[in-house]
Amino acid sequence: MTFGTRKEPTPDAAPVGTPAAPRGDAPAPGPVASPAPAPARGPAAADTQEALIRSGKFDAIRTAVFTSMNMSAALMKTRDEVRAGIEQVAAHTVERERLKITAGEQVLIVDAILNDMFGVGPIEPLLADDTVSDILVNGPDQVYVERAGRLELTSLKFRDNAHVTSVAQRIAAAVGRRVDESSPMVDARLADGSRVNVVLPPIAMRGASISIRKFAKRDITLARMAHQGNISHGMLQVLKIACACRLNIVISGGTGSGKTTLLNALSQHIEEHERIVTIEDAAELQLLQPHVVSLETRPENTEGLGGISQRDLVRNALRMRPDRIILGEIRGAEAFDVLQAMNTGHDGSMTTIHANSPRDAISRLESMVMMANANLQLLSIRRQIASAVHLFVQVERMRDGVRRVTRITEIVGMEGEVVITQDLFAFRQEGDTTREVVKGVFEASSLRPAFAPRAAYYGVEDALSEVFRQ
Repeated sequence: MTFGTRKEPTPDAAPVGTPAAPRGDAPAPGPVASPAPAPARGPAAADTQEALIRSGKFDAIRTAVFTSMNMSAALMKTRDEVRAGIEQVAAHTVERERLKITAGEQVLIVDAILNDMFGVGPIEPLLADDTVSDILVNGPDQVYVERAGRLELTSLKFRDNAHVTSVAQRIAAAVGRRVDESSPMVDARLADGSRVNVVLPPIAMRGASISIRKFAKRDITLARMAHQGNISHGMLQVLKIACACRLNIVISGGTGSGKTTLLNALSQHIEEHERIVTIEDAAELQLLQPHVVSLETRPENTEGLGGISQRDLVRNALRMRPDRIILGEIRGAEAFDVLQAMNTGHDGSMTTIHANSPRDAISRLESMVMMANANLQLLSIRRQIASAVHLFVQVERMRDGVRRVTRITEIVGMEGEVVITQDLFAFRQEGDTTREVVKGVFEASSLRPAFAPRAAYYGVEDALSEVFRQ
C-alpha cells in the first residue's frame, strides 16, 4: 500500500532517523518554519483536518511516528526529508492496523504531524488561509479567527494546555527569545512576517494565549481602498497631494483599524529618489522605493542589557541624512524626537498613533512628549505639535467589519493656548445603519485647506482646488 503524498517534488532521502524508544506525546521544541508551499487552505479544509485529528486514525499514526522516529535527528533534517520518513512509518501503520483512510486524508494527517514538529500545530493551516487576518488562541479549546473584519470561533483545538505552551515556546525560540514562567510575555515574528504575541501562566490565568496578526501579502493601494469603499475618491486625491506636498501625516485609530495598511498605501506615493528611513518595533511596512533603510528595535536580553528603543533609532536616523522618516507607531517618549525631526527639515514624515479622534491624538502626543521631557510647558508642546503636524487621518474598524477613513483633519495653527483644527473630510453615518451594514457618506468640507499655499509651491494647487469644487 502506498501512503498518500502531495503532488510536489521531494528529494530522495534516507530514512529520517533510527528507531528509538518512545519519547512521550510531544516532540522537543524545534524551529518554526514558514508554511510549506501549498494551495491556500480555507475553513472547510481546516475543519476536515481537525475532524481527522480527533479521530483514532490520527492517534494511531501519530503515536507510531513519534515512537519509531529519532526526534533529535529528525529536527536536523529538512521538512521534505521528514515528510518522507513520516509517510513511510504511516504506510506501515495503515497496513498493520487495517485503517480505512483515503489519499486526501493521508495528506492531511501527514501535514498535521509535520505542523506539530516544525510549525505552529493545529493552527498552521490558518497561516496559509488568505481569508484570515488574525488568529487568536485563548486556550486549547478556543481558537478564533478574524475574517472580513469579523471574529469567528473555529473548530480547531490543541490537545491540552501543555500543547499550546509548547507551540508558544517554539515560536519564541525561533526568534531567539525565551518565554516561560519567569518571562511569561513575548512579542515575536514568524518567518512570513506575521506578528505574534504570547502570554503564559501565571499572567494568563486560564492557560497560554497566542495572538497572531498575519502579514498582509496583497498590495493595498489608495485606489484599491477607494474601490472598496474605505475612502472616497476625493480623499484619495487629497492624500496623494499631501504626499506630493511633503506634509507630515499622523494616522490615528484603534487596534486593528488599518493604520499600518493605510501607511503602506500612502508610502507608495513617495518619490523614488527620496531617501526613507523606517523605524518599527516589529517590521510590517512594505515600502517599494529603492532607497529605503529599515530599522527595528531590539528588546533587552535576559540580563536586562542590549535593548534598543524606538527613541534610540529616531535619534540615530537623524544622522543618516533621511529625506523622510516613517515611524511605524508612536508609543512613548520618541514622540518628542519625531516632532523635532518634523520641525527640522524632514518634511513628509509619517507615523501612526492609537487614538479615537484627531483631538485625542493631539492629547496623546502631548502626554508622550511629557514622558521625554517633563520640564516642557504644555503651551510649548502644543506649539511644537501645531508646527510639526499637518494632517491627521482617522481610521476606524466599524461594527460591520469594514475599515474606513472617518476623518481627514488638518492643523491650521494656534489660537491662544489651543491647537486649532478643521475637518477636510468626514464620514457621516446614516440613520438606517444596521449591525451588518454601516451606511453613510463621505462629506468634503467647503473650507479652503490651510496647506493650499504649500500645494501652490509644489505645483498642485489646481488639483487640490478641483477636489473641493466637486
